Formats: sequence, C-alpha cells, structure tokens
Amino acid sequence: MIMPLSFLGDTLKNRIAAQTPLKKQLQASRIVECAKELLLEMFGKEQERNIAALFLKNRTLTISCANSAVAQEVRLRQQEIVNGVNAKIGKNEVDRIRYLL
Repeated sequence: MIMPLSFLGDTLKNRIAAQTPLKKQLQASRIVECAKELLLEMFGKEQERNIAALFLKNRTLTISCANSAVAQEVRLRQQEIVNGVNAKIGKNEVDRIRYLL
C-alpha cells in the first residue's frame, strides 16, 4: 500500500514537534549552522579554514581552532560568540564555548 506524500509529511512533522531526540538533534544542528555563519561574519573568509563550529552538547558549543592564536581570539571573544549565536536563533540555548586545538 502506497501512502500519500502529505501523510508522510504530516507524520514527520508530528514526530519532530514532540520532544524527541530527533527534535533535539535538529535544534543542535540549527545552532551549529548559526554559529558557523556568525564565525564567518566575525573572523572573515580568510579564517574560515582555521575555525569551525563542531557540535552542541549540554548548552556548550564546541569550536575547533587550527592554532593557538585562533583559540586565543575565540577565548577573548567567547561571550560575544555566545550572545551572537543566541541572538541568531532567538533563544538562549548556548551558555559557553569550548575550543579545541
């Protein structure tokens, strides 16, 4: 039996609307994408290869830094990054930054 596409779409929307692990993963993915956009705005195209938002876990955004100079800049601007990401998504979902070398 073939189900209509609208039925599948409605089912998917209902599954995502509920507090499920899938919804949490989608929200975290959206936050990481917003963080990537913000980092590009803040650090510019020339630093794009040196800094990357990786994932969100327990309200902590993990950022990969290619070298210690970039990590230092992230550390100095971490509150600006947190505030910027939260402003982009319209909610306070990020509390702190963790950076990896």
